[in-house]
Amino acid sequence: MQQAALWKRSLTMVALCLAVMVQLYCQASRRDRFIKVFLPGGREITAELAVTPAERERGLMFREKLESDQGMLFVFEEEDLYSFWMKNTLIPLDIIWLNSHQQVVHIEKNVPPCRQDPCPGYRPRQPALYVLELKAGQAEANNLQLYQRISFVLPDWVKNR
Repeated sequence: MQQAALWKRSLTMVALCLAVMVQLYCQASRRDRFIKVFLPGGREITAELAVTPAERERGLMFREKLESDQGMLFVFEEEDLYSFWMKNTLIPLDIIWLNSHQQVVHIEKNVPPCRQDPCPGYRPRQPALYVLELKAGQAEANNLQLYQRISFVLPDWVKNR
């Protein structure tokens, strides 16, 4: 009987340790999903990363609000002319395309939600590796201009994919 109680206590401890490890792993991955982005004037934005094709496709769809210090950073595998649209996006956005040197190569300001199909596409004039979406009005409020540098450091798991 004493051995059964010891066995049960051991299993409980193992389960508890596993639960703590899973929780720590999930917290680390959630934290890794957001990075700090520094605008040219020194303003700091917390950007959610969209790295996989599914994440990039979903983007900010169905979000009802976005704070002025939040955004989403889309990370692509190579520079190209990536087109964006506002299908199922509920809030107006500023869309900023950045090249591999994190320089602004195109800005679309105050892009409205798409109310009916077909939705218009928005495309840069130069290839981009990253796209930053911000709450509408933030490009102007932060005086973003072409060829300015927007700084950020990607987590290792993004760089090494």
